[in-house]
Amino acid sequence: MTLLDVQHVTKTYRNGVRANDDVSVAVEAGEVFGLLGPNGAGKTTLVSQVLALAMPDAGSIRIAGEDVVRRPDVARRMCSYQPQAAAPVDGLSPLEAVELIGRIRGGNPSDVRTRARALLDALDLADVADRVAPMSGGMARLTGFCMAAVVPGRVVVRDEPTNDVDPLRRRVLWTLVRRLADDGAAVVLVTHNVLEAERCVDRLAIVADGRVLAQGPPAELKAALQAPLRLECTVEPGIPTPRPPEHVAVTGTVGRRLVAHVHEQDIASAIAWAQQAQESGAVTEFALTPASLEDVYASWVSREEQPA
Repeated sequence: MTLLDVQHVTKTYRNGVRANDDVSVAVEAGEVFGLLGPNGAGKTTLVSQVLALAMPDAGSIRIAGEDVVRRPDVARRMCSYQPQAAAPVDGLSPLEAVELIGRIRGGNPSDVRTRARALLDALDLADVADRVAPMSGGMARLTGFCMAAVVPGRVVVRDEPTNDVDPLRRRVLWTLVRRLADDGAAVVLVTHNVLEAERCVDRLAIVADGRVLAQGPPAELKAALQAPLRLECTVEPGIPTPRPPEHVAVTGTVGRRLVAHVHEQDIASAIAWAQQAQESGAVTEFALTPASLEDVYASWVSREEQPA
C-alpha cells in the first residue's frame, strides 16, 4: 500500500532558485525509502512540503490518499518528524521530552512511558534518562530520534538521524529505523551518508539540483552501473600514478583516494596494474570489492555536475 505519494512536485523560491523540479516519489507501508543527495539538492525542501510546512507551486502530495496540499492538518496528524537540527529540550530530561511528545501525539500516558523507556534503554541512555542537564549534540540527537518514534505517525521522516552519534549507537539507530518500517510505517530517510543508508533502505531516490536523477532498489541501481567491481587505491603524494588500462574507468580522486570501476573479465589486468603501481611506490595499498551504493551515488551526481 502506498502511504506517501508525491507526484510532479515543483517548488521555486522568490529568489528564483528552483528547489524541486518535477519530483515524483512513492513510499510504501513497511518500507524505508532513502532521499540521497548533496547539500542543497532539495531534499529538505521536499520534506517540508510533505509535512505541510511549505506548499508546492505545482504537483500533488497525498498521504494515505488524503491531499496534503488542500488539507495540511493531515500531514501534521499522520507524520512524525526528526529534523536535522537537534530538538530544543532545555529544562527537560530525555524521558520528559520523549513523554511530552508522545502525549501531544495522543498516546496513552502509561504506554508512552513504557515505550519511551524502551527506546532510551535501547540507545543506552537509561543512566541519563531522568537527568535534567545540558545535552551534548549526540544525546540531543538520540533524544530527538526517540521523540519521533515514541508514537510514530504512519509516515516517519528522519533528516540525517545519525549526525553527532557515536558508531555503536548508530548501529542501534538503524535497527530501530528498520523496526519502524517493519511495524507498518512508511519511513523516509534523508541523508548524504550513502554507506550507512545502504544498510537500511529498501529503495532510494538520488536527488541533485532539485531533480530525481535515479530511483529504485539499491541492487537494481548498482546493476545499472554495468561494472560490478570497485577498485580503490591509496596513492602516494608526490609520485605520479601510472595510467590505468583503458578498461579501468577511474570515477573519482579525493585526496589520496582513487576509485575506479572494473568489469569481471578485466579483473586480472586491473589487479596487475594496481600491483605494478604498488611496487613502483605510487600506490600504498589497494582493494577490489563489489560496487556499492556510494558508487551509484557518485556516478549519478558526477554526471549532473559535468558541463552540458
